[in-house]
Amino acid sequence: MEQILAQFRDQILAASHNQPLRIRGGGSKDWYGRHPVGDVLDTRAYAGIVNYDPTELVVTVRAGTKLTDVEQTLAAQNQMLAFEPPHFGAGATVGGMVAAGLSGPRRVAVGAVRDFVLGAALMDGKGELLQFGGQVMKNVAGYDVSRLLAGSLGVLGLILEVSLKVLPRPVAETTLRLQLTEEEAIRRLNEWGGKPLPISASAWCDGVLAVRLSGAQAAIVAARTAIGGEEMPDATDFWLALREQRNAYFDRPGALWRLSVPSVAPQLNLDGEQLIEWGGAQRWLHVADASPQFAQIVRDAVTATGGHATLFRGGDRDGELFQPLAPAVARIHHNLKSAFDPQRIFNPGRMYAQL
Repeated sequence: MEQILAQFRDQILAASHNQPLRIRGGGSKDWYGRHPVGDVLDTRAYAGIVNYDPTELVVTVRAGTKLTDVEQTLAAQNQMLAFEPPHFGAGATVGGMVAAGLSGPRRVAVGAVRDFVLGAALMDGKGELLQFGGQVMKNVAGYDVSRLLAGSLGVLGLILEVSLKVLPRPVAETTLRLQLTEEEAIRRLNEWGGKPLPISASAWCDGVLAVRLSGAQAAIVAARTAIGGEEMPDATDFWLALREQRNAYFDRPGALWRLSVPSVAPQLNLDGEQLIEWGGAQRWLHVADASPQFAQIVRDAVTATGGHATLFRGGDRDGELFQPLAPAVARIHHNLKSAFDPQRIFNPGRMYAQL
């Protein structure tokens, strides 16, 4: 592995502002963010599980490791990556999972990717190896750098290794299905969210609300009585298809927006078809109109609720896809980029044009 690290370092030191590097693992999320540019820095050779002690509920993995390999190892011990990261392709790697920062249906109950990152190793723009996290060294300047890498899209440096918290698989699960309007679904999800119900996922689309219950059998039986509805057959396939965006809702032409709003936000009266997850906090919007004018309408509507909007798929991938940064936040982003990647060689513009 030292030879591979040396190759990474040589490639980084040979790069320049005019010849940037495009960090890439399995390529399953090449479409995410703005168009990637630069020479490919392939992480897949730096793979393998470094340490895994099921009793400690922690696994340390090199970034080029396939996500499926990690999940299979955990499943053999009846454990899991509880945030259910989407793969979007068979080649998905752990480094790409952290860099993308995307979480699946269970995020509403357990937290996001960043909440499970305990530590990380990073190679910066000077080819130096940095290690962060409670197990290794104290973070500087008040930043939890290991978690800061989650969702950074590789703009800060080359993620080499991550330590992740894992959780046991639920003892039992079932999914209930109810016929509800969008307004009623949002109301009920927030009502149930204030009660001690073992809800681990929810999804509303086309007048149908699916609610997954996970935990002890007695708790699930009690929750079924409180929620009502009918049991959904083939629920495992349903949630997997939702996680990987392979169900009928996502199989539509046009642009796909990801809207993050407070769960109590009312219906968003926007043209297009919506799918609601995470107890009302994540709302997908499929639209035919990918114009800048409509994008502004979407962002204005979401900002009014206190949320933010991302043009997730489709549309102009050379434009600004993520929520514009407030000036103070933009300065923090620039300062971090300058500290970790002063030559601006890592994934330039992948998140924001100015980064």
